[in-house]
Amino acid sequence: MMLSTSQYLTLNQRRYHLRRWGDNNAPLLVLLHGWMDSSATFQFMVDALQEKWRIVAPDWRGFGDSQWNDGSYYFPDYLADLDDLLRQLSPDQPVNLLGHSMGSMIAGIYAGVCPQRVAKLVLAEGFGLNPTRPAEAPGRYSRWLREISQAMGFEPLESLQQAASRLIARNSSLTPERALWLAAELTRPVDGGVVYRADPRHKMVNPVLYRLEEAMACWRRITAPALWLLGEQPFGHSVVSDVMATLDQRRACFARLSEATIAGAGHMLQWDEPEQMAAEVERFLLWQD
Repeated sequence: MMLSTSQYLTLNQRRYHLRRWGDNNAPLLVLLHGWMDSSATFQFMVDALQEKWRIVAPDWRGFGDSQWNDGSYYFPDYLADLDDLLRQLSPDQPVNLLGHSMGSMIAGIYAGVCPQRVAKLVLAEGFGLNPTRPAEAPGRYSRWLREISQAMGFEPLESLQQAASRLIARNSSLTPERALWLAAELTRPVDGGVVYRADPRHKMVNPVLYRLEEAMACWRRITAPALWLLGEQPFGHSVVSDVMATLDQRRACFARLSEATIAGAGHMLQWDEPEQMAAEVERFLLWQD
């Protein structure tokens, strides 16, 4: 396993934890993790990379070892956090940017808002959410008001082994050894067991409706070559249940798009088939126009 080092930076007035791998003189690759995950999620993919890279992966605010919010979490804050990170990492040059799931959604919007800052873009299992309707707004706001008045928390788990077993139950391709390592990275010790590191307020409903038309407008402004990575096994979460029906419409927004399907993988490509994912990522990043 390639060892990583930790670094803490202030990004957009929040204390952020970054995980770094590789050679500081090599080309920069920034990795963005998904919801309820952390930068550790990319360890197995990083181990499988064949070329030399300078790799940086943040824990998003409220995940891993980064600072929690005082209240709810909103999507634009992640864009501002990423913009600050890239200005500190590479103020004068565009970067290679890879996101998974929620991280992919952030990377895709950012690459359209700030196209000059992205050299190449990899979107892994993150092509937007289900379209929403204005009629959903009253119920969404009502639920959010109820939730902000309640204490949020995760129930402790008895052991790391229990946490690892839950990961395997959702991702059957995980080996016991990898699941146990990930469980240790995604939890912290408490009296009587372990608890997830993430801020439980991430579980609150987002009162702001997802607007597919806005996302598509941003994607149309992307100038970097983009790679979509899809798992062979469909992701069954309700928030993306209707995405496949509009995939061609979303695909058409990208001017320079290529795609690859990771055989045998589900939503967590970097856990299920990290070697395949690493090969596709490097093939894309090293390809010359």
